[in-house]
Amino acid sequence: MATERIKCAIIGSGPAGYTAAIYASRAGLNPIIFEGAAPGGQITMTEQIDNFPGYPEGISGFGLMQDIRKQAERFGANIKSKVISQVDFSNRPFKLEDEDGNSYEAEAVIISTGATARWLGLESETKFRGMGVSTCATCDGFFYRKKDVAVVGGGDTACAEALYLSTICNKVYMIVRRDQLRATAIVQDMVKNKENIEILWQNKPIEVLGDNSGVTGIRLESTKDGSIKDINVMGLFVAIGNEPKTEIFRGQIELDSNGYIVTAPYTSYTSKDGVFACGDVQDNRYRQAIVAAGTGAMAAIDCERWLTENPL
Repeated sequence: MATERIKCAIIGSGPAGYTAAIYASRAGLNPIIFEGAAPGGQITMTEQIDNFPGYPEGISGFGLMQDIRKQAERFGANIKSKVISQVDFSNRPFKLEDEDGNSYEAEAVIISTGATARWLGLESETKFRGMGVSTCATCDGFFYRKKDVAVVGGGDTACAEALYLSTICNKVYMIVRRDQLRATAIVQDMVKNKENIEILWQNKPIEVLGDNSGVTGIRLESTKDGSIKDINVMGLFVAIGNEPKTEIFRGQIELDSNGYIVTAPYTSYTSKDGVFACGDVQDNRYRQAIVAAGTGAMAAIDCERWLTENPL
């Protein structure tokens, strides 16, 4: 089987990957983008996006990704519905292999494989995703203005979500399994001093309650004595962490302690020359579609300049 030669390979899609493909195509890099197992990324599960510029009436996550994908195709991006299963960055050209055993050699690589939110694992949670269950307060909090909501988690991310929601919601319950928060001290103090945030210590969700209109409440079980109680909320925000999709890159490029790709400040450069990263796979802070798209543009620009300076 012949090995296909690529000037610029983009591994992963989503706002970052598709935007990188737009910029790389316009720069004449003839990129091939490997969409992965979930074309468009986890944003395609978002029912309504109102904070992406250019869509005054809002748009679904799937619709947004289709628009950006079409724009990439318009400029000549070659989009393959393939999953890259192995990489070898030890020598250039870099070696890639997809799940069907097809081999590729790339002069440069842009990684945009994203991250996956950790879920609670409840059947009812899956049922109400997009109908009151979310993993992004910044994305979906607007829909719960002046309503009661809950946040699951006790780390910095959960506290940040709760603090944001407290500015627009009537009441925010924080559901914490333990008898203390894991967040930094200053963030803990901010949460504890917010009048409309109530921390429900030593509790865990065991069922999301709702009807055809969406979430109406959560059933909790005490981790201390096993007692059960229900709370009435219209929205549930799960903030127990994210998993970057970086398994195939371990040992190839530098990852941080949480598995995210490390990039040089203000750039998309990874620890390996010729390999760039963008989007949620290297961003554990913002996790927004518009930010991912911006880093996708950065990666393509960095890649084009690097290829000019380092031709094969």
